[in-house]
Amino acid sequence: MKSRIRTTIAAVSLAALLGLTGCGSGTEDSPAGDDGGYGAPAESPAATDEAEDMAAEDAVTTLSTADTDLGTIVVDGDGFTLYQFDSDTQGGDSSSCTGQCLTAWPPAHGGDEAPTLDGVTGEVGTITGTDGLPQLTLNGWPLYYFAGDAAAGDTTGQGVNGIWWVLTPEGERITG
Repeated sequence: MKSRIRTTIAAVSLAALLGLTGCGSGTEDSPAGDDGGYGAPAESPAATDEAEDMAAEDAVTTLSTADTDLGTIVVDGDGFTLYQFDSDTQGGDSSSCTGQCLTAWPPAHGGDEAPTLDGVTGEVGTITGTDGLPQLTLNGWPLYYFAGDAAAGDTTGQGVNGIWWVLTPEGERITG
């Protein structure tokens, strides 16, 4: 079921992604409260029973590692790469990825229980994501998938717009 949901999300998201100019395109000169080019900031909708059921079904139950050309990185239990977003605040209580950004970078949802860790040594937690559901964090960084990653082991989101990064098992970003 996870695979079917992820495939559907990936197909729809990839189509939407082609129209994006990039998440996080705001500049350091952007005024406080600026939305970084996404239009009006998205409001966090109240989670519905259906959304909660879908998130619980799609919750990451295992955080693991994979050896790639980038080094050893963090993946979910199905081998899909997880990413960190520079516009988020490490240790913050919210995600900076909203609106169209979430189409290209879906959150890695947490479940009722902490995921099993296999090789991941960083501190795992959750925040309330912009969709109102639990979003996993690693060393305080909210975790995301990239809609452009079609298969387990893909790392095509690495370095997108110079603000999206894979993570080491310790929860440090890999910028190379």
